[in-house]
Amino acid sequence: MAFPTLSPNRRQFDPGSYPVKTFTNQSGAERRILYGNKRTGMKLQLRYENITDSQAEEFNTHFDDRFGSYSTFDLPSQAKSGWDGATGTIDAPAPNKWRYAAAPSIVQIKKGISSVTVDLIGVL
Repeated sequence: MAFPTLSPNRRQFDPGSYPVKTFTNQSGAERRILYGNKRTGMKLQLRYENITDSQAEEFNTHFDDRFGSYSTFDLPSQAKSGWDGATGTIDAPAPNKWRYAAAPSIVQIKKGISSVTVDLIGVL
């Protein structure tokens, strides 16, 4: 099953950082070693407000299909809709993919209407 093809009302993106290890020797001089040329630790939070309960259920179904945070997946283009900049700016650059950081959080607003928050982590 693919990630739901809904457009989020809100997104928060943390681009992560490059894998760097910093060492301080006895004289106090600092040395840094770059361990790769791809960013790691990217985080993306997607918020879907006032969607139907059946649409909210799709997120739980996808979470179960991916065995929670075990399996990775690509995001559909709808997850980036509304962003006027380059879509690669708010996505995990290839070959990175996404996995769940936690189970989707569903809040029922009223009968038949819910809001869902999805927290994702970008991985190689």
